[in-house]
Amino acid sequence: MAGTRRSLMGLAAASALGGPRLARAETYPSRPARILVGFSAGGATDIQGRLMGQWLSNRLGQQFIVDNRPGASGNIATEMVARAAPDGYTLLQVVSPHAINPTLYPNLPFDFLRDITPVIGAARLAYVVVVNPSLPVRTIPELIAHIKANPDKVSYGSAGSGTPQNLAAEMFKMMAHVNLLHVPYRGGAPAVADLLAGHIQVVFSPVSEAIEQIRAGKLRPLAVSTAARLDVLPEVPTLATFVPGYELSGFAGIGVPRGTPADIVTLLNRELNAAVADADVRAKIIDLGGTPLGGTPAEFGKILSDAIHKWAEVIRFAGIKAD
Repeated sequence: MAGTRRSLMGLAAASALGGPRLARAETYPSRPARILVGFSAGGATDIQGRLMGQWLSNRLGQQFIVDNRPGASGNIATEMVARAAPDGYTLLQVVSPHAINPTLYPNLPFDFLRDITPVIGAARLAYVVVVNPSLPVRTIPELIAHIKANPDKVSYGSAGSGTPQNLAAEMFKMMAHVNLLHVPYRGGAPAVADLLAGHIQVVFSPVSEAIEQIRAGKLRPLAVSTAARLDVLPEVPTLATFVPGYELSGFAGIGVPRGTPADIVTLLNRELNAAVADADVRAKIIDLGGTPLGGTPAEFGKILSDAIHKWAEVIRFAGIKAD
């Protein structure tokens, strides 16, 4: 199986090196394609990519293979896609860091909005404010009061500087007028582990990374970051209930290189909209703490543009620099 996967990936890579070829929707796909994921296997981003890849494989009769290329907050995979042949055989799993990176990394060798054509936004992804149950707070107002009563003593963990978790907490600091100490980790899992151990007090965690610990009673959820409550955590209020105007959601979707034929973009958008409408796929997205999305390429493009401008404001306010 591993040898087959390598050979399929090699076939896709070799075709990309051969130069642009104008595939058309009536013959597409005629060979395996790959979805580049700029993060390690096993995380929420990877799971979302595999969900979309499996759907396309089943519907279109060719393998859409997930190719994990972690590093530089997704920039390595993005550059590979931006430089790939615009023939529909190299896709990008597009997630929140792609809206953060243009501000965080001002000298990127590509322009995300120019060089990546949006196909579809598959899901909105939520964050949840979680604390160790030993912390004497059960609500966001109690957390704010606790932070103000203990200046420079309450810390939050994140997956690293410039990650969505970092920015979610900084946005909370900006809007709630509180100060939290940032403890960056190399990934969300180590941050949650130290929260469980009591070494830090708060994490603004992707729901998918905290849900099992919440269900086990090992972490206490205080609020979710989205405008509405989540089906997967129906009893947990929104942050906006206590911090008016706070709304933050990540996203997962698909993009392709600029210049990919419009009929291929249309075909991929149609098939992935069918995925988002499928009951089993929707259930899996919801279980990951997401809200199924769907829509047109233009609608996903607006989500991306709006997110880039929103994150730029938070990054500049907090003075965040890339690690």
